[in-house]
Amino acid sequence: MFDYTAPDGKQVFESSSIKPGIEAVTYKCEDIIIGCAIFYNLRFPELFQVLTGKGVQLIDLPAAFTLHTGKDHWEALCRARAIETQAYFCAPGQTGTHMHRNERRQTWGHSMVVDPWGHVVAKASDGVDYVTARIEPEQIAKVQAMIPVLQHKTFFE
Repeated sequence: MFDYTAPDGKQVFESSSIKPGIEAVTYKCEDIIIGCAIFYNLRFPELFQVLTGKGVQLIDLPAAFTLHTGKDHWEALCRARAIETQAYFCAPGQTGTHMHRNERRQTWGHSMVVDPWGHVVAKASDGVDYVTARIEPEQIAKVQAMIPVLQHKTFFE
């Protein structure tokens, strides 16, 4: 859970009111295996390695990154997860000012789609926007053939 102390001393403690998930979840949409993650999971590559072991081709990670952490970490972490999983990474980001229990929060937004090579193929700028991208299974296979990390990787439970 996202527990955070901002430079101005403001604190967020999700762990006081939200319970974390206990399993890595995938589902199939048409012929694509999709892995599910949310927000703070982005900081824990172990989950994404488990999803990779389940054969994911696309990972969906909706998020409400804070303005402060989002500007420095959001894109770098999304690209890293796409590169290490060799999967597409779909990252819809909530944007703007939102109320949470009588507290005003600023979220970063900047929704994006990253391809298996780590290129950002679609990205929203500041404010409300949307992005689209074509998911190409042959691109996943090409990247996996060029650098066959999945053949070399040992998955731990």
